[in-house]
Amino acid sequence: MRPQNSATNSSTIAVASTSAATATATATTAVGATAPASRTRGTLLALLGVVSFSLTFPSTVWGLESFGPWSLVAVRSTLAALIAGAFLLAGRVPLPERRHRAGLAVVAGGVVIGFPLLTTLALQTSTTSHAAVVVGLLPLTTATLAAIRTGRRPSRTFWFAAVSGAVVVLAFTLQQSGGAVSTGDVYLFGALLVCAAGYTEGGRLAALMPGWQVIGWALVLCLPLMAVASAVTLSIEPVHLNAHGVLGLIWVAAGSTFFGLYVWYRGMAEIGIPKASQLQLSQPLLTLFWSVFLLGESLPLAAPLAAVGVLVCIAVTQRAKS
Repeated sequence: MRPQNSATNSSTIAVASTSAATATATATTAVGATAPASRTRGTLLALLGVVSFSLTFPSTVWGLESFGPWSLVAVRSTLAALIAGAFLLAGRVPLPERRHRAGLAVVAGGVVIGFPLLTTLALQTSTTSHAAVVVGLLPLTTATLAAIRTGRRPSRTFWFAAVSGAVVVLAFTLQQSGGAVSTGDVYLFGALLVCAAGYTEGGRLAALMPGWQVIGWALVLCLPLMAVASAVTLSIEPVHLNAHGVLGLIWVAAGSTFFGLYVWYRGMAEIGIPKASQLQLSQPLLTLFWSVFLLGESLPLAAPLAAVGVLVCIAVTQRAKS
């Protein structure tokens, strides 16, 4: 009986081993097949977010054809908050924890209110191409504030590239403004700071909750204030509706503010922050293209040259050791 049991056990073990090996091979094949698909999907989503962001300034210029700057920002934020609220309700997302609400307030103040308002005010006197070059410094500004916020000490190469990028933008600004910083430039530099602060705090919160929920709750947090602001500003500032104005409003509300950030965070989650940041390097150049194609702006030679200079500096910071 023992030899028979031994043979049976050996056969059972062999079958089990074969099954385990087959299952492992199948799982490995499935993972190998899924990973490239996930990276491709994430890359496409992140690229879609970058394209959405690049259309923000041209859409804002169109929106200003129908609305005043204050009413455009208020209505834009109100519509985006309603869309975000609908998604949060549909997903039955619970309210954020109390400890996260201060951070969400920073995101709301920087990304939802501060950046749109200051850039809209700037675009009343600055061209889209000019604003694109100045705001192209945003990744460097965000990286710098993040280093300060987290207490990290980036390498000297990082700081050299960051300062070089700032010098390029400052030189471009002075050259375009006749040797002096204009009011529009002051607005743009302010927009850089508040948006970088919002991105930095949003990045911290995105490690604790899904990124789209961060911007979603930041928008909802602003809804009561922006709803009141919409009613007040629409009664004060003149409204002259036309096709450009309505399309511009719809895009900055649904496209840039909500959809762009939604697909951006989804893509970034799949391919990682470093790869997503590399994709965002194309945003200033895309905005320059839209400024010519959609707005018919004449592009000074200094604009693409300065944009490329900033992109080089950002690329160096991406590769520098932190």
